[in-house]
Amino acid sequence: MTTLLNDADTSLWIPDEPDRSRMYAEAGARLRAAMKDKGVDALLLLNNGNVVYATGASWPFLDAGLSHVERPVAVVLADDEHPHLFLPFREGSAFDTEVPADHVHPPLYLEFDEGVEEFARILSGLIKPGAVLAVDELTGAMRRAGDRIFAGAAPQDAGPVVSTAKLVKTPDQIACVRRACRITEEAVVDVQKSLAPGVRQIDLSGQFVRRAFELGATTNMLEAIWQVMPTTKADGMWTTHGDLALPLLTTERELAAGDVLWTDVSISYGGYCSDFGRTWVVGEELSDRQHDQFFKWREILDAVLKVTKAGATSGDLARAAIAANGGEKPWLPHFYLGHGIGTNAAEMPMIGTDLGEEFDDNFVFPAGMLLVLEPVVWEDGTGGYRSEEIVVVTENGFTPLTDYPYDPYGVGR
Repeated sequence: MTTLLNDADTSLWIPDEPDRSRMYAEAGARLRAAMKDKGVDALLLLNNGNVVYATGASWPFLDAGLSHVERPVAVVLADDEHPHLFLPFREGSAFDTEVPADHVHPPLYLEFDEGVEEFARILSGLIKPGAVLAVDELTGAMRRAGDRIFAGAAPQDAGPVVSTAKLVKTPDQIACVRRACRITEEAVVDVQKSLAPGVRQIDLSGQFVRRAFELGATTNMLEAIWQVMPTTKADGMWTTHGDLALPLLTTERELAAGDVLWTDVSISYGGYCSDFGRTWVVGEELSDRQHDQFFKWREILDAVLKVTKAGATSGDLARAAIAANGGEKPWLPHFYLGHGIGTNAAEMPMIGTDLGEEFDDNFVFPAGMLLVLEPVVWEDGTGGYRSEEIVVVTENGFTPLTDYPYDPYGVGR
């Protein structure tokens, strides 16, 4: 079974292989243009996804316990075509970047007072007095030393600058996301085939991660989710909003016949992410009610895709989804109908959140933006249905990047 993206716009050109030099140059130009537009002279970037975007570097993330202590940091200057990249390790690493050697530096340890004092000295040599600085994250040590790092002037939020640059993807960035999707989809083929009573959730994770790296993944972005959904909301985990809990951590739980799994996995290729979600059933045929839920999900997604194009708003998509679902929101209250994707698995825009309808109505889609659409259909007694589709917004509609079947749902109906 193929995906339901029947009205896809096939006019978009995406290279078979991303050109890393071109991608680095174009991303840098967009970032510096956004800086100048916002009146920012220098960016200090600590967030992994932002550093990937600014420097073109890609690497396997460190152990979670070290990810904040030993991480790459970037300093981007509006009048310098190359960012400064501070690496936590060099020899034997998987770092791959177009940043020239004279802009690559030893590590910074910004969780510690001593590291921040050293960074203040370095920064004073890179940034002119009176320059406007924007920062995406601040460690505790950076906050304590703010008057010395930032010369008495509080830094601006780098979020608006970086988000503006990242919103529209270049063809090479789209090619990276598409390759990440292909790796993910090929890796989950054997995972889905291995579903059987007695198999543990962590066994599925191990199988997926191993195969994804064999196929060329750079990073496992997300602890893989193979969540067994409750038969009724009343049987599920307690939540503050009274709705379904998702995601729950993968454990050594053994799967049982009839379990309904909501899957969610993400890897990166060259620093750009995939996002994969399907609903699977363990060892049993589906009921008519379950098939009907799937077709309702398809109806909702079709309605959303009919209004997806450049010039549409997040509000347009949210209203289309609600109308197709009989007036009810077809997504979890703590999540969204859809979100962007790039160097982070979830980027702006995020559609249908508590930012409100006015925010959604004012967010206009440009051509070249990526969207992950993930409606949810729930009916007590079935375990529900959820899947994810990634599309590129185009002038005339959209181009799909995902291509994985929905089996066992819809088969034979």
